[in-house]
Amino acid sequence: MSTTSIITVNFHQEAVTIALLQSIGKHYDGKDVEVIIVDNGAKQNQENVFQPYFENIKYIQSKENLGFAGGNNLGIKQAIGDYIFLLNNDTELPAGCIETLCAELEQHKNIGLLSPLLLYYDRKDVIQYAGFTPVNHLTGRNATIGELDRNEGQYANKSHQTGYCHGAAMMCRKEDLLRAGLMEENYFLYYEELDWCEKFKAIGKQVWFTGKTHVYHKESISVGIDSPLKIYFHTRNRMLFIRKNTGLMNTVLFSVYYTLIACPKAVFKYLFNQQSHLAKWVLKGLLWNYTHRKDSKNLGFDLQK
Repeated sequence: MSTTSIITVNFHQEAVTIALLQSIGKHYDGKDVEVIIVDNGAKQNQENVFQPYFENIKYIQSKENLGFAGGNNLGIKQAIGDYIFLLNNDTELPAGCIETLCAELEQHKNIGLLSPLLLYYDRKDVIQYAGFTPVNHLTGRNATIGELDRNEGQYANKSHQTGYCHGAAMMCRKEDLLRAGLMEENYFLYYEELDWCEKFKAIGKQVWFTGKTHVYHKESISVGIDSPLKIYFHTRNRMLFIRKNTGLMNTVLFSVYYTLIACPKAVFKYLFNQQSHLAKWVLKGLLWNYTHRKDSKNLGFDLQK
C-alpha cells in the first residue's frame, strides 16, 4: 500500500492549521497518511496544540521563519511517504482527494507535479485555479486558467498538461522529487512553485492539472491583499524567476522592460491611489535584483524600513 506525506507550513495560524487537520481526519487515518507540520517562526514547541487532531502527525519546530520554500523543504526532508503532497494550511480537503491524485500519478507516469482544481472556500462555486498558462519570458507574466469562473463542471473529470502547478496544493512522487531537487529557498514567498515546476521539467517530467478532484482554499489569510510583503516579493521574485530560468539575452530584454515600463507603471498606480507606502516596496523588490546574485539568500526585506 502506497503512503502519502502531507506537508503543511504553519506561521502563527494555529486555528487555521487545526481546521485543515480536521478536514484530513474526516476522510483519512494515520495508516496511509502522515501529516508533517512545519511550524515556522515558532518560539515555543506547539506539538501538543496539533497532536489531538490527527493520529499521525510529525511536528517540526523552526524558530526561524524559513518562508514557504524553506518550510516545505524542511518537511520534505523528513517525509517517508511514496507521494509528497504539499498543502497550504489554509486549505481543506474533500473525500477522495488523495486517492484521486495518486491514481492520476499512477496512470500517467510522465507527470512530475500535479495540482487539483482549487475552489474558494467561502465561495465554493467559484474557481481559483484550473491550470496556468506558460510564463511569457519577455514580460514575466502568465495567466490563471478558469479564475473566477463558476464551477459548472467544465473542468470536471479532465486531466491535462498545464504551465504550472499551484503552490496551495501539489503532489509528486518522492522518487521524482529526489531527482528534481528541493525548492529554491531564496524566493522565500511567491514564484518558488513555478521555479520548482521548471526543475521537474528539466528532468523530463510534465506538469499537470486535474479536475477530477478539488481543494478548498482560504485565499489571502496569510498575507492579505496589497500588503508590503506581497508587493515586495511579487516584484522581486518575478525578476528573479526570469534570471534563474532564461538565458542572458532574454534576461537583458526582460530587465529593460521591467525596469523602464512595468515597475514604473506599478509605482505610479500606487502614487495615484495615494498609497506611497506601497510604492516603495516595488522599488525595493526591483533594486534587490540589481544588488544580489540570483542564488543569494539575503532577502533584503524589513517591514520597518
